[in-house]
Amino acid sequence: MLDFLHTSDTICATATATGKAALAVIRISGAKAKHIISQIFTPVRSNENWTHEGYKLHYGAIHNNGTHIDDVLVSVFSAPHSYTGEDSVEISCHGSQYIVQEILKLLLAHGARLAKAGEFTQRAYLNGKLDLSQAEAVADLIASQSKAAHQLAVSQMKGNYAHELSDLRAQLLHFSAMLELELDFAEEDVEFANRDELQKLAHTIIARIEHLTNSFSVGNAIKNGVPVCIAGEPNVGKSTLLNTILNEERAIVSDIAGTTRDVIEDTIIIGGVTFRFMDTAGIRSTDNHVEQLGINRTFAKIEQAAIVLLLVDATQSTRYIQHNIETIQKRLQPHQHLIVAVNKIDLIEVDDEQKTQLHAQLASQCGENTSIVNISAKQQENIHTLTSILLEKTQLNNLGENDIILSNARHYECLQNAAESLNTVLQGLQQGISNDLVCIDLRHALHAIGEITGAVTNDETLGYIFKNFCIGK
Repeated sequence: MLDFLHTSDTICATATATGKAALAVIRISGAKAKHIISQIFTPVRSNENWTHEGYKLHYGAIHNNGTHIDDVLVSVFSAPHSYTGEDSVEISCHGSQYIVQEILKLLLAHGARLAKAGEFTQRAYLNGKLDLSQAEAVADLIASQSKAAHQLAVSQMKGNYAHELSDLRAQLLHFSAMLELELDFAEEDVEFANRDELQKLAHTIIARIEHLTNSFSVGNAIKNGVPVCIAGEPNVGKSTLLNTILNEERAIVSDIAGTTRDVIEDTIIIGGVTFRFMDTAGIRSTDNHVEQLGINRTFAKIEQAAIVLLLVDATQSTRYIQHNIETIQKRLQPHQHLIVAVNKIDLIEVDDEQKTQLHAQLASQCGENTSIVNISAKQQENIHTLTSILLEKTQLNNLGENDIILSNARHYECLQNAAESLNTVLQGLQQGISNDLVCIDLRHALHAIGEITGAVTNDETLGYIFKNFCIGK
């Protein structure tokens, strides 16, 4: 856990990953950063004030008591105009681990200490360069593996989400102040806060909070992958389809029914969106205890999925296929999407027009959340059409950079707590509860919203957040 009492130290760390690379970057931040670099670095174009020339690259050599270590580029940033808000230096050296370690030893010998995970961003937060939600977005940006995850993190770092929360909190603070002012003039029976307006405000803010919390499933899918459950009867080609989509032999394929007994999961980025595919056990009646356990897990994964990809066998009758669709549809929630992939279309002797008629016949019997596509997983026919439908169902590519999406479980919990307190405030106002009791619940709501951006927080929360960062950031 980070020590928030020792933020006056000058810290250093490697900002690039360990391993073979052409270059490495070492960061220094703190009051002694400029003094330390001046002791170990000599610029080619030397002058007495070079360390005061911020926002310039200086080419020169790192040395240790006359011994040349490496030719480097040094960037100097002056407080408060740096990432951390402190005097900062970045050294770009060759990627040799020997060189990196020698430079770090020199920095430590001249008064710096090694930074802990997340300590640079922690200082940026403590120095007012970022609020807490933006600091968490830094970690999300580093971890982003898809276009959608990157866009979400950038939007949060830009402060769109923080501005929304600050606006909500400012409105609540105003009314809280008015109510508490009335308590000071209780004997005069003066009313500063309009109760009708406060009720309207409470309704409005609760609705805005619900809009944010409802977006959490989308935000979670962006960060961790859209969960897609591949379901269907045994031997319809679920494992073959998974292997085709992933373009690798991830699952065992066999003509023996019931080969897949457990859930096989893997992720892939399609069109800038991460999908988490789950190949499940075939659904059928069985006396085999182990197979039945796998089928139970299939139904559990169907409940967890945002999209259920139901595979059916094109060689079966339309009535039989429709029965399979209805069986799955009964288990779906309104927010879940169903894609029916009619597989093995290459095995039926019909022309394209008849395939289209089969598609249309099935589609006419399904709901609006259901899409139908004819495919051959083995021959890789229409797989591109299937992936296009998957992207369309997520609607993640339609997100704008200014869209506010909740993706953090801690934020979700805080907003839930705020909404609960505001509902209590609303009930109190409707029932004519005294101001002092209403103010208590208002303060709880303010505290819950403030915890997200760091307007109110504690060391335990900060330690939990920053310990998940990488060292050097």
